[in-house]
Amino acid sequence: MTTDAPVLQPPAVALEDDSLGIDREFAIKMAQMPVLALLWVAAALVSHQLWAAVAPAGLNAGPLVVLCFGMILAAFIDGWCLKVPNWVTLPLILSGWMLGILHNYGVAVDAGTGGFGMAFFGTVFGFLLLFPMLAIGGVGEGDVKMQMGFGAWVGAFFGDGAVTVAAGMSSELPASRVILCAFATGAIVGGIFAMAMILMRRNWGANAKMFKEIGRDLEMFATGKSEQAGKRAQERRKVWEKLPYGIPLCVGFLMYLAYALILVG
Repeated sequence: MTTDAPVLQPPAVALEDDSLGIDREFAIKMAQMPVLALLWVAAALVSHQLWAAVAPAGLNAGPLVVLCFGMILAAFIDGWCLKVPNWVTLPLILSGWMLGILHNYGVAVDAGTGGFGMAFFGTVFGFLLLFPMLAIGGVGEGDVKMQMGFGAWVGAFFGDGAVTVAAGMSSELPASRVILCAFATGAIVGGIFAMAMILMRRNWGANAKMFKEIGRDLEMFATGKSEQAGKRAQERRKVWEKLPYGIPLCVGFLMYLAYALILVG
C-alpha cells in the first residue's frame, strides 16, 4: 500500500504594505478638491465677464450668482440626501480663499475687494456662528462647511469696505455684516420651516419636549458641559425628525443678498 507524498507548498510571502497608513481613496478625493475649486474660480471669472457685458454700470454681481448656484446645489442635495457632500462644500471654501489670494495680487478676476485674510475670516466666522449647534448635534458637519464656503466667498468679494451698488453710489456692506445677517435670516427661515413641520404633524407634546431638551443642551454647552450635551443630542437624534438645515441656510442667504443688493441698493 502506498501513500501519496505530501505536496510541499511554497511559504506564504506577506505583501509589503506600501500605503504608509494613508487611505488612498480618501487621498484621491482630497486631491480632486483644488481642481474643483479652480473650476469655481473660473466660473466666477466667466460670470464677471458676462455680467459686465450685460450690465456694465454698478455692482458686478456675477460671482455672487455663482455662489448662489453653489448654495442652491448644496441645499438641493441636502434636501434629497440629508447630507451636504464634501465635493460641494470644500471646493467652495478653497475657491473663496483662491479668489482672496488673487485679489491680494491684483489679479482682476472679479469685482471683489477682499483678500485672503478676509476670505479666511469669513470662513472662521461662518464656522463659529454654527459651532454651538454643531457641538450639540443640532446640525451636520456638511451644513457648517456649507456656511464656511459662503463666508469664504463673501469675505473675498465684499472685504471690509464699501461696494459700488450703482453708478456713482456706494454702500457700506462689509463681509462680516453680510455673513451675520444672512445667518440670522437663515435661522429665522429655519424656525419657520420647523414650525410648519410641527403644524403639519400636530405632535405638540413631543415637539415641546424636544425644544426643551435642545434648550437644556445649549445651556450645558454654554456652561462648559459640551461633551455631555453632545451625548444627549446623539441619543435624541435617533428619534427626532430631521430638518435639512442646508435649505433654510440657502434661503436665508439668498433673501439677504437680494435685500442688501437689490432692494436697498
